Amino acid sequence: MPVSLQKGQKVSITKDNPGLTNVVVGLGWDVNNFDTGGSFDLDTAAFLLTDSGKVSVQEDFIFFGNLKHPTGCVQHLGDNLTGAGDGDDEQIKINLSLVPANISKIAFTVTIYDAETRSQNFGQVNNAFIRIYNEATGEEILRYDLGEDFSIETAAVFGELYKHNGEWKFNAIGSGYQGGLAALCNNYGIEVE
Repeated sequence: MPVSLQKGQKVSITKDNPGLTNVVVGLGWDVNNFDTGGSFDLDTAAFLLTDSGKVSVQEDFIFFGNLKHPTGCVQHLGDNLTGAGDGDDEQIKINLSLVPANISKIAFTVTIYDAETRSQNFGQVNNAFIRIYNEATGEEILRYDLGEDFSIETAAVFGELYKHNGEWKFNAIGSGYQGGLAALCNNYGIEVE
C-alpha cells in the first residue's frame, strides 16, 4: 500500500524496504484544457545536490539534454511533449547504491517549456503528481499529488530524495517558481547561457 503524502511530509523509502536500490520516480500531469494556443510540454529534471544545496558539477543536472549521470545513478527516460495518456508522463530511474557519497539530496523538478511565449503556467496544469516505485517489483512506495494552486509559476520542485542516517527518505516539497528552468538552474548552481 503506497503512502500518500501531503506537502511538507517526509517518509523513509528504505526503512520498510531493506535492500531497495532501484527505484523509478514517475511524474505526471493532465493535458491543458484551456485555450492558450498550444499543448503543454512539461519537462522533468533531477538535480543531484551536495550539502550546500547546489550541484558540484554540471553533470549533476539530469534533464532532456543530459539523460544520464556519468555514474549511472540517475537516468532520465526521455521527454514527453504533451502529457497525453494515463500514468506517468516522464520517468527518472535511480540506483540508490550508485549515488556518489558527496550527493546528499536529489531534487525533482518540473518546468513548462517555452511557458512565457505560450502564456502558460502551472495554474493551467491539472492532476500533477510525483510517485516512487520499486523498479524490481513495480510496487508503488509513495505518491504526492500537487493540489497547490499555482497561478503564475512556470516551474515547480515536486519533491526530493535525501540521505539521513543511512536511510533514503522523500520530502514532498511542492514549491513553485517564476522564471522556468533558468530560475531552478540558478537556484541549484547551474550556469545558464
